[in-house]
Amino acid sequence: MRKHIIACLVIDVQQEYFDGALPITHPVGHLDCILNVMDKAAGANVPTVFIRHHQPDPESPSFRLNSDMWQLHPEVEQRPRDILIDKQLPGSFTRTNLGEWLEQNGIDTVSIAGYMTHMCCDTTARQAAHLGLKVEFLSDATGTLDVQNEAGAATAQELQNSILVAQQMFLSEVVGSGEWINRIGS
Repeated sequence: MRKHIIACLVIDVQQEYFDGALPITHPVGHLDCILNVMDKAAGANVPTVFIRHHQPDPESPSFRLNSDMWQLHPEVEQRPRDILIDKQLPGSFTRTNLGEWLEQNGIDTVSIAGYMTHMCCDTTARQAAHLGLKVEFLSDATGTLDVQNEAGAATAQELQNSILVAQQMFLSEVVGSGEWINRIGS
């Protein structure tokens, strides 16, 4: 059996989700899980990719380039990374060099952590699966919040659960961070 070459994608763990307009509320302990995954990845020499979002509109009220809320969370910023990729759309592969970087480094598996489960994590996982990569979706190292808009409303728990169930159906292997850490052997 061929061993997979894994990269950990840490998506959009930015101040906007802590002190800004979109505070992540579910699951409890999401940031601690993300930080633990990052630490264990570094200890096991698993390449770590930080992905950071900004809105194309320079006057955007959220994720405005170079604003305080655009910054990576300080606990994330201080941890080791192999590359930082900036994006402007939910998919981390869209108009970025992520795919090229993964290919250049022989990576065939991506492990998804970060925010928001139902938006950028979900989109990135789907893109990765469509590109032929194996995808691991870290169930407790991703997070979301309650959403209400013109289409209706969903609690953070409903969103998290529905995305995890959908991801497990053909796209990703949904796995808890503890099991993932055991697999990488750090």
